[in-house]
Amino acid sequence: MSGVEFLGNGLQQSVSMAHTAGGAAVATGGTPSRAAASLRPELRVTWARHQDEVRAAQRLRYEVFAGEMGARLSTPIAGHDIDLFDNFCEHLLVCEEETGQVIGTYRVLTPVQAQRVGSTYSDTEFDLTRLRSLRERMVELGRSCVHRDHRHGGVIMALWSALGAFMVRNRLDTMIGCASIPMMHQGVVSGDLAASIWTQVQVNHLAPIEYRVRPRLPLPVEQLNGSLDVEPPALIKGYLRLGAKVLGPPAWDPDFNSADLPMMMRIDELPARYRKHFLGA
Repeated sequence: MSGVEFLGNGLQQSVSMAHTAGGAAVATGGTPSRAAASLRPELRVTWARHQDEVRAAQRLRYEVFAGEMGARLSTPIAGHDIDLFDNFCEHLLVCEEETGQVIGTYRVLTPVQAQRVGSTYSDTEFDLTRLRSLRERMVELGRSCVHRDHRHGGVIMALWSALGAFMVRNRLDTMIGCASIPMMHQGVVSGDLAASIWTQVQVNHLAPIEYRVRPRLPLPVEQLNGSLDVEPPALIKGYLRLGAKVLGPPAWDPDFNSADLPMMMRIDELPARYRKHFLGA
């Protein structure tokens, strides 16, 4: 919502969702046993209230984006992923209850704060002119990630449930962000994976023309192999199950070594079977 933006850098490479919204997500390689599941720590979901909590989220982001994905981050504090939008965002945290360690995070840019900073992160990657009518009730989700040792459904569900409650509480109806697709595929850096996923999703998940956006640095999909038999990253599949729409072709994000799909999810379009779980409606 770049890095997810909207859908979590790094997480999509390590989690295979069995049933994204209604059930559990399991680590690639098989379903965990009941004994293993029972050993998972108790989780606490909270919004950062102090600078030290934000710093903990930024350290986790750096560990995932730079350490695992090889992103080239320009940051004022070593070992932290920090950009100019952070001071304007709300930071959602999932922590281990016993240790207090931050193991999952999203950042949320509200309409009021987007006006104050002058744009959203997504505006830096895409021309969002056609979304201007939505901005008063539109939030941007970004920098989502989960610690490598905790990539199971509990953390993801905790994040999504808290986001749903936030939207209802603040009478907001639209979420946007950038869904990251790794440029690395089978040990080779190329855009073929992203081009192939774009080929797939535009068939059934493309937004109406009035909401289409254009990448500022387009991935040259017409010059790439868009016919690979691949599945979208787990979080992209999850958002699509929740009714999210793809707003246009991917942008290339060289800093994060990814291709980013612009995505939008509207509360009114959330499938009925998920509304009660996430919205209590």
